[in-house]
Amino acid sequence: MGAQLASYRDRQSQLLAIALAVAAIAYVVWKISESPEQALQFAFNGLSVGAVYALLAMGFTLVYSTVWFFDLYYGAAAAIGAYGVFYLRSGEALGGLYEVNEPFVNVAFAAVVAGVVAWALREGLYTRLRTRYRTRNLILAASLLSAAAGGYAGLVLARPNEIEVLLSPAIGVVVGLAVLWMVRRGHRLAHGRALTGPLLAVAAIVAAIAGGYCALLVADAPGSRLYLSWAVSCLLAGTVGLALYRGLYVHMIARARSPLIMLVASLGVLLAMTAATTIVFQAAPRPLPDAFGSDPVVIAGATIKGFNVFTIAVALVGFAGLWLLLKQTSFGKAVRAIGDDEEVAKVVGINTTVVIAVVFFIGAVYAALAGLLSGHDTAIQPRMGLLLLLKGWIASVVGGLGNLYGAIVGGFALGMVEQFGIWDLAGEWRDVISFGVLILFLSFWPKGLLPRK
Repeated sequence: MGAQLASYRDRQSQLLAIALAVAAIAYVVWKISESPEQALQFAFNGLSVGAVYALLAMGFTLVYSTVWFFDLYYGAAAAIGAYGVFYLRSGEALGGLYEVNEPFVNVAFAAVVAGVVAWALREGLYTRLRTRYRTRNLILAASLLSAAAGGYAGLVLARPNEIEVLLSPAIGVVVGLAVLWMVRRGHRLAHGRALTGPLLAVAAIVAAIAGGYCALLVADAPGSRLYLSWAVSCLLAGTVGLALYRGLYVHMIARARSPLIMLVASLGVLLAMTAATTIVFQAAPRPLPDAFGSDPVVIAGATIKGFNVFTIAVALVGFAGLWLLLKQTSFGKAVRAIGDDEEVAKVVGINTTVVIAVVFFIGAVYAALAGLLSGHDTAIQPRMGLLLLLKGWIASVVGGLGNLYGAIVGGFALGMVEQFGIWDLAGEWRDVISFGVLILFLSFWPKGLLPRK
């Protein structure tokens, strides 16, 4: 009897889905025939907004499908991305009218960076070198390196008008190491052995030249300040996310082992960071400086900005990068193993704490990227993180919780539904439509469009 009832409910849900899909298609066709230009405008707006929702949903899905609890810091990470750019470039927003730079903010983020670097060194180099060197020497070296990293981060935040000069050495080092890795990797694939001797020295010289050249290019490019601010903001959001997991969530999970406790804890983090943002930046909306592609272009009667096209491309590239990371790397296999059963993953030798910490870092970076892209399109305000968190969650529910494919599909679908839904309504109805979609899916299709297998 129970099986028959479940089957009946499934058929009813399928019939309802078909009816709603037919009604939506008929509505869109009618609107297109009524005004093709306006339909194109709404479609483009839907894709642009949906790209932001897709980024949010992808990061949210990555974290949720690994640890299986809702981390509400994710909304604060989106706000950090937007306000980080404002903090570093507030001198350029409306002629410096809202310029802000607070020493205690710089010190706080510097301390977080130092702590995360110290933890990374402990988990990485210390475990490998402790049999070869004295513990005291290793601790001293790690302390100096972490303090230097924290001081470097604080200096970048304190002197944002010199950000291209300050970051150029770090960019040079990153480029040089990347070139050296690619050369060594290519040699190993081509010849089946590691690069050694004179060839390794030549590769190191080439990498150093490439890194130095890129560093000089960046140092002499003041126009790169805004985009370097993007990178710094995303990295800061990711670093805070990692620190929260390692410094707070790990201990709470060990003591409570309850998703509800974690939900309340992350809610406290979100509210505290929202309050801190309001204190530092005040509650009034703030603008971000214009990015590239801000001038609109009229195509087939629709007003399109190049920056919005870039946002769509970022979402697609973000999906491709995350797919490759999860499907084609050993790290991705470890993430999937932890998501399936964390205890079994520990038994087979996976360092679950490190892997999950990196997952939190990546998820927060995606949220921050979505936040700053959204902030360039509309004014930012302290409570934006909560709304973006909810939109990312709705997009995940629509696409299918825990499914990466569903995340990007749900994001774009939610954006399109929002935009076409306000065709004959005021823009304020957009959020009402989103939550209506959420209620509809939770009531009839809780597994979403693409359920996790």
